[in-house]
Amino acid sequence: MKTLPHSQPDVYTYSTLIKACVETSRFDLVDFLYQDMSERLITPNTVTQNIVLGGYGKAGKFDEMEKVLCGMLESTTCKPDVWTMNIILSLFGNVGQVDMMEKWYEKFRSFGIEPETRTFNILIGAYGKRRMYDKMTSVMEYMRKLAFPWTTSTYNNVIEAFADVGDAKNMEYAFNQMRAEGMKADTKTFCCLLNGFSNADLFHKVVSTVQLAEKLEVPTNTSFYNAVISACARAGDLLEMERVFKHMKDRHCAPDTVTYHILVEAYRKEGMTDKIYDLKQENPGMVELELVTP
Repeated sequence: MKTLPHSQPDVYTYSTLIKACVETSRFDLVDFLYQDMSERLITPNTVTQNIVLGGYGKAGKFDEMEKVLCGMLESTTCKPDVWTMNIILSLFGNVGQVDMMEKWYEKFRSFGIEPETRTFNILIGAYGKRRMYDKMTSVMEYMRKLAFPWTTSTYNNVIEAFADVGDAKNMEYAFNQMRAEGMKADTKTFCCLLNGFSNADLFHKVVSTVQLAEKLEVPTNTSFYNAVISACARAGDLLEMERVFKHMKDRHCAPDTVTYHILVEAYRKEGMTDKIYDLKQENPGMVELELVTP
């Protein structure tokens, strides 16, 4: 492409290449591509920088992330936008650094960047994980005030916050409100409900939630089955746990390390080493790690 006079790479070409490098953690190639862009007098745009910013953040390269962000703040050609804002808030929110998240929210607002629904959902999710329910509620009320719609993600964050602490009452209230507003529950909604009822030791509610998911034809995935298997294990119903595990494989839904960890811990608790051995024979790679887990 670079040798053809009428099809020279542009900033979009490089952004695509950089995205591929970031997704595979090849940051050495990102530097090379930046250098190549510089030699061709191609200036990175906001999209390019957001890609790199998110990649550095997810990889824990916060010093590099800060350099990119500072460069954007000083730039006249690739100023930060609401996507930049969401990336930064999400990174700090996901690791529980609420103070930093709030600091950057105010900073971005001072630059004239307006939040969007996803921005508020990020804040709600972060506050929920830290059990800061007053702030979570305040953000939701602020969304209503500004006529921002509550979305499935908004409700999922609220449901998850109560599910994590086994607060089945408030979790159900949020779910019922979600349905009353005509909002469609998705797979994550049901994963949160399953985990919440399990944490509250309400196994009969786990069963009815699975039935409701089937009735609503909610797509199932590995996380969904893991939530059900975990609930069975917590309830001590290993026969049902095994039945769900078999059903999962029959539906061609691949178990992951979380699945095997739940199974191994359940069997270990009951001293069923033969069952753990069978799992190891079935999937040596995943179970081998679990056998040495303290």
